[in-house]
Amino acid sequence: MDQQQLNSLFDQQAATYDQQWVKLAAFRDSLHLLLESVFRPLPVDANLLCVGVGTGAEMARLAALFPGWRFTAVEPSRGMLDECRRRMEALGLAARCTFHAGYVDELPDVASFDAATCFLVSQFILDDAARTGFFHGIARRLRPGAMLASSDLSADTASPSYPGLLDVWMRTMAAGDLPPERVVQMREAYARDVGIRPPATVEAIIMAAGFDTPVQFYQAGMIRGWYAQRTSHQLASPQCTLQYAPA
Repeated sequence: MDQQQLNSLFDQQAATYDQQWVKLAAFRDSLHLLLESVFRPLPVDANLLCVGVGTGAEMARLAALFPGWRFTAVEPSRGMLDECRRRMEALGLAARCTFHAGYVDELPDVASFDAATCFLVSQFILDDAARTGFFHGIARRLRPGAMLASSDLSADTASPSYPGLLDVWMRTMAAGDLPPERVVQMREAYARDVGIRPPATVEAIIMAAGFDTPVQFYQAGMIRGWYAQRTSHQLASPQCTLQYAPA
């Protein structure tokens, strides 16, 4: 599935995206709860970059908790970004937000952000070099020492235990009232369109992009979350193509 197809898929799902996952919201809420503690040391006037922000769930939560923070939402699906904008407007938080329909590499190449979020985004990049380039694009826009919080589906698909883990995860997805045919499609997509990598590989990709050693702070089923600080040394530019889709 190419980038245009992915954007079209998320455009179609945007209006009902939050509702279709409501029974599985515990995954999102527990990640966001821990995220609050990860980001709590940030300045009271922190400037945050939210990449592949989708409908803006993490941005809305952080904006409500930290009234001095400002946010830049980056999202290639215009349908998703419109839902994010509507959410922030309904909460009275849009005045502190900038909305960018597109990609990180289209933002000014200036290290101006104190932190970034990137949840269930980089897993859609199948090529590891391009995935490194994607994280590098985020790193270039973070101040030295700034924090990245990211999450992705992660597992060792070559492990003998993986089929059992995948079966449990698919049953969990089905418990969220997904129709059986959608669960079958999801299983097929995991094998074809999702770059599920072992945790050590994901961590190595993040480090190669210009971050210090990632700290895994979250795991639930096949979702793992890390935070990492942007290194203090000057970043070189890797030669790769940036492609990704939203959470």
